[in-house]
Amino acid sequence: MTETGLSLPDLRAGAVALIARKRLIAFIAPAVVLAYLVYVFFAFDIPGLAQRARMDNAMMLVSDSYSYKTHVERNNRTGAMTIAIEGERKGTYADDAWPDWVQRAPGGAVVQLDDGYSVTMGEDDVRFEIPDYGTLVIVPAQSGVTLTTPDGTVPDWINASDTRVAVTTPEGRLTVTKARAEVFRYFFGWELFFFTLDSPFHGKSFISLAELALWGDRVRPDHSNIAAMASDFWNNQMWRHKDVAWALFETVLMAFLGTISAALIALPLAFLSARNFAPGLAVRFGVRRVFDFLRGVDGLIWTIILSRAFGPGPLTGSLAILLTDTGSFGKLFSEAIENVDEKQVEGLRSTGANAVQRHRFGVLPQVAPVILSQVLYYLESNTRSATVIGAIVGGGIGLLLTQAMITQKDWEEVTYYIVLIVLVVMAMDTISGWLRRKLIQG
Repeated sequence: MTETGLSLPDLRAGAVALIARKRLIAFIAPAVVLAYLVYVFFAFDIPGLAQRARMDNAMMLVSDSYSYKTHVERNNRTGAMTIAIEGERKGTYADDAWPDWVQRAPGGAVVQLDDGYSVTMGEDDVRFEIPDYGTLVIVPAQSGVTLTTPDGTVPDWINASDTRVAVTTPEGRLTVTKARAEVFRYFFGWELFFFTLDSPFHGKSFISLAELALWGDRVRPDHSNIAAMASDFWNNQMWRHKDVAWALFETVLMAFLGTISAALIALPLAFLSARNFAPGLAVRFGVRRVFDFLRGVDGLIWTIILSRAFGPGPLTGSLAILLTDTGSFGKLFSEAIENVDEKQVEGLRSTGANAVQRHRFGVLPQVAPVILSQVLYYLESNTRSATVIGAIVGGGIGLLLTQAMITQKDWEEVTYYIVLIVLVVMAMDTISGWLRRKLIQG
């Protein structure tokens, strides 16, 4: 017999049973996980997803994010030619200032692409010269569009119907309908990001701009060259830097108002829901259920409800953040208050301090680090959330991002907005970390 009153055979049997249970659990757990993954594989139709994937469209979207395209368009009815960056009126070339890779031709123009590719827009047809393949001849007419290929077959990189022919190559794309013919030529970078075509500073090198800014003659008599450059950049009609800056400010302000207001509301309510400070069980239960309700409804749901009640706008987004974060802060703050050291509170009570003084000098100093840390973290997180909320309520950078995505053509602007959002989040992370160290350690 052992000290526990069990015989050695009983102990051995118990140890064997324990080892057997552990081995059984070690076998069952991976089997359950594997079975779940197999279920997910078929329930989510992953094989079908692979079949539906269009990698060519994905690659085109990625290329649009870091490049821009110039549209060369001919009206097949009138023969009028238009050359515009991204097809925008604000980026349209003047008739006497076409780019050097577009030459005039009877009835249209000849568009020179890279690697020997070229498109000739003639009076009666459109010809696409493709090295090592031949010439595509596309004839627009009132009845539709006809396509003639060198070998009589239509390859995969040509999408042809009776009303539209689209040819996609690495050097450029051609689209022809009975109304118009359009060539898209891609270039690396974000064209007109600094200055539009109507700016006197467009097309100048960095050295030339530096010389103009430092000692060149004034381009505009009433402004210095530096002020004129700043004005042309700030009021860029294609990239709208002024509107983007204001939208970013709205997004940060939306997150700041919602987060700070939620913290100010949740802090006094947290005392009512803390076990050691609540005036009664009914009050504590009721306040906690309010917190559960507020944080139980997602911020996007609150955004939709409030936008229907108060209309769109940044303030509506701030209210949605306020409601959600009030519930989250209330729970976090009340749990922090419940874990305070009661000896400090009792020490203040012994000096005759009233309830407000005990809370101010006995509780808040203990929970301040937790409160500040959580508020700063939520402020950083809500800066990201305000982007999505702004897309719903029509405010902030989220609205501009949604508008750019809906057009399905301005993906370089989408990239621009995403880069700005990431930079703002990084800045908020750096600032909140610095504030956390200063406030808590100080």
